Amino acid sequence: MFLKQALQYKNPFWMYLLGSFVIIIFSFLGQIPLTYVVMQEAGVSPGGDPMEMMRSIDKNLQLFLLLIPFATAFLGLLLVVRKMHGRSLISITTTRDKIDWNRALYAFVIWSGVTVLLLGIDYLISPEHYEWNFNLKRFALLFVIGVLLIPIQTSLEEFIFRGYLMQGFGGLFKNTWAPLLMTSLIFGSLHLFNPEVEKLGYGILVYYIGTGLFLGIMTLMDEGIELALGFHAANNLVTALLVTSTWTAFQTESVLIDVSEPSLGAELIVSLLLFYPLFLLLMSKKYGWSNWKSKLISKF
Repeated sequence: MFLKQALQYKNPFWMYLLGSFVIIIFSFLGQIPLTYVVMQEAGVSPGGDPMEMMRSIDKNLQLFLLLIPFATAFLGLLLVVRKMHGRSLISITTTRDKIDWNRALYAFVIWSGVTVLLLGIDYLISPEHYEWNFNLKRFALLFVIGVLLIPIQTSLEEFIFRGYLMQGFGGLFKNTWAPLLMTSLIFGSLHLFNPEVEKLGYGILVYYIGTGLFLGIMTLMDEGIELALGFHAANNLVTALLVTSTWTAFQTESVLIDVSEPSLGAELIVSLLLFYPLFLLLMSKKYGWSNWKSKLISKF
C-alpha cells in the first residue's frame, strides 16, 4: 500500500511539519527575484496593491518569476526527503520499483485532449466569449517558459500533497481516508488568496478541494502519483498556452483571452460530477483497479 511506505522509515509526524516549513522557506527564497523586479519595473510605492504591482510587468516575465519559487521549493523538497527523512524521491512517488513515466504521459495526453476539445467546442459555440491574442514571438517565449517550468510547479504540488504529506498523515492516522481528506482540505485552502476567489467567491474552494480529492483518490487507487503528475501538468500547461483571462492567477500570452463572465456552478458540475468521475473510470479500466473500499477507507 502506497501510504504504508512511510511506516518503514519510522519518521514521527513532527518531522513532516518541520520538512514542510523548510520547503516553505525555500519557496520564499525563490520569491526574491519577483519582489525585486516588481519593485524595479512597476515604479510604484511599496505600499501599493501587490497584485496591481505584479500585473504591471511583462506577462512572460511575470509568469517566469511566479514559477521560480516552485523550482527552489522543489530543491527544498529533495533536501528534506533525502537528508531529513533519509528516503528516496521514489518512496514518496510510487510503490513500483521506478517511476512509471508512461502512466504520467498517458494521463497528460488524455486530459490535454479533453481540454483542447472542450475549449474548441466552446469557442465554436460562443466565439464572442473569446478574444484572439496570438503573437508568435510572445507565444514562443511563453511555450518555452511553460514547458520548462509549469511541470515543475504542478509536480511539486503532487509530490508534496499526494506524496509527502499524504504519507505523513498516513503514518499519523494509520488509515487511508484521513490523509486523503486532510491533504485535500490543505490543498484547497492554499488557493484561498488566489484572484479567482475574489472573482467567484469562496464557493470556488469546493472546486479546489474536490480536485484535491480527485487527485488523492487516483493516487491511492493507482498506488502512486504518476497519473496525478500527468493530469495536473496537462491541466495547467494546456490552459496557460491556450486561454487565460484577466482575473486568473496566471496571466499569460495565450492564444485566446476569455472575456466571458465565469460561471462557478457550471465549473463545479462539469468537472467534479462529470469529467473527474469519467477520468477515474477510464484509469480504472486501463490499469485494472480493484478493492476501492479497502484502498480508500481502510485502516492499517
